[in-house]
Parts: sequence; structure tokens; C-alpha cells
Amino acid sequence: MATALSRPRQVAGQVILRDITWETYERLLSEHGDSTGTRFVYHRGMLEIMIVSYRHEIINRIIASLVEILAEQLNIDIMGAGSTTFKRQDLASGFEPDSCFYIENAERMRGNDAVDLTIDPPPDLVIEIDITNVSLPRFPVFAAVGVPEVWRHDGNSISIHTLDRKTGEYHDTARSASLPGVTSEVLTRFTAAGLTEKRHAWLKRVRECMPDAQG
Repeated sequence: MATALSRPRQVAGQVILRDITWETYERLLSEHGDSTGTRFVYHRGMLEIMIVSYRHEIINRIIASLVEILAEQLNIDIMGAGSTTFKRQDLASGFEPDSCFYIENAERMRGNDAVDLTIDPPPDLVIEIDITNVSLPRFPVFAAVGVPEVWRHDGNSISIHTLDRKTGEYHDTARSASLPGVTSEVLTRFTAAGLTEKRHAWLKRVRECMPDAQG
């Protein structure tokens, strides 16, 4: 009698280390350079190493696709930079976003072979998936390098956060500055639909609903 095989499960794992030097952080980045399922976040001696889960990555891909579709519908030029490592030693900060995009600075960054945050701008939009709520706080890291806007998914909904450059803090907002007219409610609704609908049907619905989505 045939035995049914259980589905493999990818379980997210997180480790937070303290009193880590910049040199150790860079060495670990170098050693794990080919690991696409691992994210490193460093801030002033604290280092988080995360292995992302299947659900984490699925949500990430849906939101990244959503950014691309919305930008296309709004006729806004963007350039995706994925989970590129962004770091600045003088700020003792570095991170690998789940996804990120250059929007205002898309033309400036297009064609670059690498990113140097001492001369290049940070991504204009960062996508942050935090479905465990136990990770090292990301906002101080994003603020340190000057990321203007963050979309955060907490496992249920998406919130939009924009950086106040005077205070260095992020504030919740209902609408995106990077993609004008797009709201957190719309992002949450389309992301939830993307988890259950067939992709071709979802893509079609997002494009058809876009005129109403801007509100």
C-alpha cells in the first residue's frame, strides 16, 4: 500500500546577537552571500539573523508584484532592488529588506553595479514582512540610512509609514507618498486576495480595480 508523503515545512528561525562588531557582521554577510532565504539586520552592535518562512516569502512576493502593477497603472517609473544588502559603517547600520524599490531615484540608480550608501540614496520604498513580531526593531535601522517610506505587513494587514526627517521617526499614514493615491486599506485587500486567488485572475482584478483603488 502506498504511503502518502507529508509536505515539507519551512520554519522561520531568528537569532539576535549582541555586542557584535562591524567586522563580524561583514564576515557573516560574506559567508552567507549566496543564501537567498536568510536576512541580516545590524544596528549598533545588535545583529539579527533570520531564515524566512514559506508564508513570509509568499506575502513578500505578492506585495512586490503589487508595487510593480500599481506603478505601471500610475505610469510611475520604478526599479526593484529586491533584498540587496544596504549598509553604512559610519552609521553602524545595515539591513536586507524583504523587497525594496527605487522610485524617485529610479533613474539615478539604473545601471549601477552596486550600492554605496555614502554616495547613493537608500531605496525609496522598503517592504517589511513581520509576521512573528519578535524581530529586532527595523525602523531605527531604516531611519538611520534615511529610507523615506516603509510598508509593513504584520501577518494580517499592511500599514504605511513615512519618515519625518526632522525627528528621524516614522509616522503612520493612510496613503502612500511613493505611489500617490494608494491606501493601506487597498494594499491589505489586494494582498489578502493574492494569497487565495489564482495568479492570473488576481493580476487581472488588480489592474481592473486600480481606478477605484486610488480613492
